[in-house]
Amino acid sequence: MARAMWNGAVIAESNTYEVVEGNIYFPREAVNRAVLKDSTTHTTCPWKGVASYYDVEVDGKVNKDAAWYYPEPKDAAHNIRGHIAFWKGVQVER
Repeated sequence: MARAMWNGAVIAESNTYEVVEGNIYFPREAVNRAVLKDSTTHTTCPWKGVASYYDVEVDGKVNKDAAWYYPEPKDAAHNIRGHIAFWKGVQVER
């Protein structure tokens, strides 16, 4: 089982996930969507495509751009479509 935690809260938990470049990508349905707030940030990976970001908000504290996903990943990254990954102090363990 993989789990993502921040500010004392479990924000994602799943027995199924994808690992790409050392990052755990959780299925969207395994993530507590109530803690995700849309961000205007976007970055581009040459082989995965354009990433979109969420701020993670727990108990009034905001972790800017701490979650990301690829809404339309390139073919080489098709396995992470519909998945969300975390960084910036979010503890991810498996």
